Amino acid sequence: MQREARVPRIDWPAKVEALGFGFHTFDGATYWDEAAAYRFTAEEVDTLEAATVEIHARCLDAARHVVERGDYERLRIPPAFHGYVEQSWREQEPSLYGRMDLAWDGTGEPKLLEYNADTPTALLEASVVQWYWMQDCEPGADQFNSIHEKLIARWEAMRASLPADGRVHFTADSASAEDLGTVDYLRDTALQAGLTPLAIDIADIGWDGARFVDLDDAPMSALFKLYPWEWMVREAFGANLLARTARLIEPPWKMLLSNKAILPVLWELFPGHPNLLAASFEPGRFATDYVKKPIYSREGANVSIRASGAAVDAGGEYGEEGFVWQAYHALPVSGGNHAVIGSWVVGDTPAGIGLREDDSAITRDSSRFVPHYFVP
Repeated sequence: MQREARVPRIDWPAKVEALGFGFHTFDGATYWDEAAAYRFTAEEVDTLEAATVEIHARCLDAARHVVERGDYERLRIPPAFHGYVEQSWREQEPSLYGRMDLAWDGTGEPKLLEYNADTPTALLEASVVQWYWMQDCEPGADQFNSIHEKLIARWEAMRASLPADGRVHFTADSASAEDLGTVDYLRDTALQAGLTPLAIDIADIGWDGARFVDLDDAPMSALFKLYPWEWMVREAFGANLLARTARLIEPPWKMLLSNKAILPVLWELFPGHPNLLAASFEPGRFATDYVKKPIYSREGANVSIRASGAAVDAGGEYGEEGFVWQAYHALPVSGGNHAVIGSWVVGDTPAGIGLREDDSAITRDSSRFVPHYFVP
């Protein structure tokens, strides 16, 4: 695993925009960054793939453990939704995708930092944009990336659990260009799988007293939502979910994996696991070299690092729900760039990776996306 300095394609903005990637720049700063790339070996890709399989399986074990024990309180799931989550798990409602963030420098075993199992973004750039970058810049190479094909196949596999007419509504907050771009891409994969994807803003979803409806008062029987479960279950409108009139993607049981509280549960079940980091609900577990994470933090908000006598803190609006503490494990650093690997899971299958870089040890929404390739 090596970071290489690169010369960006002269016309890269036009090229990525042609792929539907309009959010390549945030507030004047480059988000899609072709000034560097990461080079892997085939053996390193095999290691990442195997680690993703293993971590995903252990996460499912942890979800099963929580359901069997009814241990929802530590995950801060509201009591009214405990039965909703349990029924979703026991019925094995199908999941579309997720992204686990890994720390790895190419030596030893990749370590799980967290599992973005509900509303992961950085998808279009990982699936499509970096693939076309490789075709232009490293045409003889390969890439750990079958995300697009696997998403289409997963929609096809989920077809039996969706409405007979194939209608699936897709929603996000229209104020976020990144979220809208991600949802538009997922709609395209659903269309290629033979479904009828319909767009609706999260604020436009209605309730007619018996079911969710769109702006035409048509029932919404299946809904992909790029909107966090932890927000939905705490909003007044979210109580209508308990009527179970719509199939949601991601399903309710993904609440068990999409918050940081699953990290200490994993460590309780699998202490010493080579792909996990020690984690605890108790602040005194680590005297030094730890990361403090809000249970529902996103994009690095309110994360604090204490390591080697130094402190790094990110601001934000999270923390009221409580914290977990995780052993510190350094990200690989090259030229002041801290890199985290996002490993994608589609259904239950590893599908590829994307890398994000930041000047800080905390990966944030402004962290840059950097492409990768490997030599067959």
